[in-house]
Amino acid sequence: MNQTLRILGITVLAASASAALAFVIVRDQIARHQRELFSPSPRHRLASLGHLSRAEASVDDINLLRDFVAREPRRMLRRRARAILKRMESQAGESGTRHRRLD
Repeated sequence: MNQTLRILGITVLAASASAALAFVIVRDQIARHQRELFSPSPRHRLASLGHLSRAEASVDDINLLRDFVAREPRRMLRRRARAILKRMESQAGESGTRHRRLD
């Protein structure tokens, strides 16, 4: 019984450590994708837009996309960013409308 509890404890500890490490890695990847929005590489900028397209609307992301659209030289990436920006703005507007109605 005592050895079973020890093995169970070690297993739970190892699983918790693995989950914590996975969380840190995922968070780092998210931060890296956000930073690469202004990368010199068009591929990195496109990948960053793909990441942002799956994100919930936030004021920071909307402002970031507005800056990106103003500075992006490639038409395809500007169009993609505008589409994401439009979706985020409408999502933020709907969210604001719902909150006002509840007040």
